[in-house]
Amino acid sequence: MQGLMMDMPLMISSIIRYAAEYHGSTPIVARTIEGELFRYDYRSAYARIQRLAHAIERLGMAPGDRVATLAWNTHRHFEMFYGVTGTGAVLHTVNPRLYPEQLVYIINHAEDRLLFVDGATLPIAEQIAPRLETVQGYVMMCAREHMPASTTLPNLLCYEDLLAAEPDTYVWPEFDERSASTICYTSGTTGNPKGVVYSHRAAILMTLQFMAFVHMGSRNGGPEVLMPMAPMFHGNAWQFPYLAPMAGTPLVLPGRNYEPDKLYELLEGERVTLTCGVPTFWLILTEWLDRTGRKFSTLRTSLSSGSSPPRSLVEKMERDYGVQLMQAWGMTEVIAGSTALMKPGTADLPFEQRIDQRMKSGRAMWGNRYRIVDDAGRALPHDGVAFGHLRVKSPWACSAYLKNEGGDALDEDGWLKTGDIATIGPEGHISLTDRSKDVIKSGGEWISTIELENIASAHPEVLQAAVIGVAHPKWQERPLLVVVRRTGSTLDRDTLLAFMRTRTASWWVPDDVQFLDQMPVTGTGKIWKLKLREQFKDYVLPEAATPSR
Repeated sequence: MQGLMMDMPLMISSIIRYAAEYHGSTPIVARTIEGELFRYDYRSAYARIQRLAHAIERLGMAPGDRVATLAWNTHRHFEMFYGVTGTGAVLHTVNPRLYPEQLVYIINHAEDRLLFVDGATLPIAEQIAPRLETVQGYVMMCAREHMPASTTLPNLLCYEDLLAAEPDTYVWPEFDERSASTICYTSGTTGNPKGVVYSHRAAILMTLQFMAFVHMGSRNGGPEVLMPMAPMFHGNAWQFPYLAPMAGTPLVLPGRNYEPDKLYELLEGERVTLTCGVPTFWLILTEWLDRTGRKFSTLRTSLSSGSSPPRSLVEKMERDYGVQLMQAWGMTEVIAGSTALMKPGTADLPFEQRIDQRMKSGRAMWGNRYRIVDDAGRALPHDGVAFGHLRVKSPWACSAYLKNEGGDALDEDGWLKTGDIATIGPEGHISLTDRSKDVIKSGGEWISTIELENIASAHPEVLQAAVIGVAHPKWQERPLLVVVRRTGSTLDRDTLLAFMRTRTASWWVPDDVQFLDQMPVTGTGKIWKLKLREQFKDYVLPEAATPSR
């Protein structure tokens, strides 16, 4: 016997339609690339999104076609999350922080047909455009008065001109809820970046999971106001573009300017209560707050993920600024990996014990199943002591990578291979202890040691190269390059780093170089990174040793 329920597919377009119908006057505030604040509401946004949907179809996009964005957190980028996906086309948010070779690979691999850019990313697009094989058109996400006087991009269209030519009503199609909605690529820490393709169904389910986090209840009794500091190209800004309209809360978007005074202006001026971002944002912002003596009047919670925040930061945020920095685990392959909510009944624990709980990577979330296994694939106990390879099953977890790049995402039993090493406690607390690979997490972004080693080894005077992560007070971790020179070489630090700067993104370049006479090696002849980490465990990078300005 089957249930007698209506069979309606879960569609992303339903979120913004709901917000327009029942929260139409709720505001959206966004900083434009040019620096001004743009204000409208969900009803006005919905009209523009319907115009965008018509424009997407008029530009020849069919269901399943990929539309890429190289853009920051603006109101126009927010509109893309609905105006593209609602037609059945697929939104591919591309990370402009990646170096050009990766951008070219990602856009060609996804077979994007349109590329939307903004004023901050236009120079990047102009640099890579000659190597893009499938892109047929470019759109500048700006008003007519901000279009560039000249550009090398062929037939560059204006976003606002496109919208102005279309009607503001659109009949949203219904299709299989398992259809692709958005694509995010991993950072390519072990080989090429890998595409994770989300579905409408998964997006809705993940957003529903985050709703509990929004409705914890505001400390000051007022409405929740959400501002994602996580970029929209970073795991869909952790679902905030869907979460705020579904919850009916005001949404604040910081644009491109992440300077502390500009973030504070929005957080205070728009009375933000809830935000999200990697710990680096808060390390920079709290240093500025300390210098200026500023405080928060409404902000109460920030969701933290991407890398583990220093305990001192978690303590400072709550003790000095009244903000709970709540940690959760997630990754591109499973954004809703754990819940940041503490176990019921623990909110009144003494301060130190609350911080102990928040230093864990969240708790088990309904809908996810977890296991940890040893190197042989044997299940380990969830006792908070045994640590092993973290595996996940979930309705919103990646089942395969686009075009199977990088091999199978799942193990032989159908569990997602997360690449993390973790412990799981008996009450579902998850604690990450390491990455399976030697990836470095710097400010929430990943840096591949293998890629850097290959680049360094390409220098003719380098015999061996190894990269390890070294603690950094602002970025949590930064790369240290360890090198054995070829016989007779006098290669120095500055020359080698200059060589590397021409071959990788600037923020990937190691912060320092140390030269050894020989590398420690394992019994199989591989460089023994464990020994290198032990050798340099107390090493202080030059920048970290310099007092902050």
